[in-house]
Amino acid sequence: MLTGGNEVMQKIKLKIKRKKSCEDLPLPGYMSEAASGMDLYAAVENQIVVEINEIKLIPTGIFIALPFGYEAQVRPRSGLALKYGITLVNSPGTIDSDYRGEIGIILCNQGRDKFVVERGMRIAQLVVQPVVHAELEEVEDLDETNRGEGGFGHTGH
Repeated sequence: MLTGGNEVMQKIKLKIKRKKSCEDLPLPGYMSEAASGMDLYAAVENQIVVEINEIKLIPTGIFIALPFGYEAQVRPRSGLALKYGITLVNSPGTIDSDYRGEIGIILCNQGRDKFVVERGMRIAQLVVQPVVHAELEEVEDLDETNRGEGGFGHTGH
């Protein structure tokens, strides 16, 4: 467990396997003690150009085995989003505990210029979270709230 003053951060074991051609790439890692996401690296053989408004699948060269009851979410990196307009189409992407394929990042270039992905570039984050399944109970009516059915923009913000 990590500690931050009086606070304690829980840890779980995450099994990870590298693709045979990716031994030169770093494993995902937390960039600070309190970071919630691990950086994921591009496992491209050659540079890949992502043109404006283009979507490309970028390999990471890793496979994981999450414990039952957990998921991993793949999220954009804020620096790439702000500087270059690079995001993920399915953000957050979900990796279930029974998935064993290579983790791929679906990058989208919403920026003003083409974006070049190079081998070893940090392209996304991986956040591990517990999973809760909902038990559905069909009812005739739902509890009333002050907001009620007010949706998009209803609160004035």
